[in-house]
Amino acid sequence: MFFNGWAGLGRVLVVGILAYAALVLVLRVSGKRTLTKLNAFDLVVTVALGSTLATVLLSKSVALAEGVLAMTLLVGLQYSITWLSVRSPGFQELIKAHPTMLVYRGSFLPAALKQERVTREEVMAVLRSQGLTGLDKVFALVLETDGSFSVLSGDPEEQPVPTLENVQRAEA
Repeated sequence: MFFNGWAGLGRVLVVGILAYAALVLVLRVSGKRTLTKLNAFDLVVTVALGSTLATVLLSKSVALAEGVLAMTLLVGLQYSITWLSVRSPGFQELIKAHPTMLVYRGSFLPAALKQERVTREEVMAVLRSQGLTGLDKVFALVLETDGSFSVLSGDPEEQPVPTLENVQRAEA
């Protein structure tokens, strides 16, 4: 249970070094975009790469070559998705989410909150994490495509109209 022998430790050491080196090489070749977390696909690839690396390290039934191929496949698929989304607006529309404004000019946007399944209490927690105590100094709060929140603070009446899709619906 605590120790299965030196061979297992040696395998983890050798395979770990080689798998890690292969992952670094694959990521270096694919570019910085591979590990960004700009959308759900990026997050899935990042988690899957970590899971694949762990499986290669700890499972004797997965050979190093299979693990390196799996990591290369994941990065290659991510590269293909991002390459297509940059070149095809239709494909980008199919796979990428849009940012959603949840607060505009100091007021909640109830329809947007409901659509994104975010509560007012969660919004207030985001504001508190930014050092804000209320909506009075919030021009906009946006749920970004990666699930993070952006807070645009300042006097709500002096800001220009932002270019998010649901602003027009909110003002209508």
